[in-house]
Amino acid sequence: MTKAHAYLRVSGRGQVEGDGFTRQLKAIREYAGANAIKIVNIYREEGVSGTKDLENRPALLELMTALHSNGVKLVLVERLDRLARDLMVQETIIGDLRKNGFELISVTEPDLLQDDPSRKLMRQIFGAIAEYEKTMIVLKLRGARIRAKAKRGRCEGRKAFGYYEGEAEALERMRTLRNEGIGFDRIAVKLNEEGVPTRTGKPWHGIVINRILKATGKEK
Repeated sequence: MTKAHAYLRVSGRGQVEGDGFTRQLKAIREYAGANAIKIVNIYREEGVSGTKDLENRPALLELMTALHSNGVKLVLVERLDRLARDLMVQETIIGDLRKNGFELISVTEPDLLQDDPSRKLMRQIFGAIAEYEKTMIVLKLRGARIRAKAKRGRCEGRKAFGYYEGEAEALERMRTLRNEGIGFDRIAVKLNEEGVPTRTGKPWHGIVINRILKATGKEK
């Protein structure tokens, strides 16, 4: 049986006590039951606008952390507008899921992700932009290494986490939480909730915490 996470969202505070969550979960459970899918976790976004992107969605952020840490690859939503109302925000989130090998199903419109021509065009455009940005980053890094080598006669590699200002405190917080027996995904959630910044500016994920602690000698 395929395992999945369920994601629910209502945009208004007044809707939290309404039937929005009940209706969404009912549709998701019916689809899951008809397709041999087991729902292992339910993430509820309470009173959050559908125009906000990933970093402004605490439940979506927790869902992404779980996807990166527990092996579940499938997310079920009632409709795509529960994921986001804005098409650009929808496609950004969908693109991030697909880039990491995760699958999304909108249970009341399961064919929309595959068949909508406007979405196909947008994905092609996003793909071209992403490829261009990736190429430019590679060229910029290559140029920086060449300049560094010309200036110093050598080019240093990437610094371990904890080297730059503010990272030592974050590393110590990770170690403290890990010593308390907290799992990597929960550590990531706590760091995100506490506003601890990452080096890249993206949210923390459990796999990143694991990698950092291994690299600094905490995990074997």
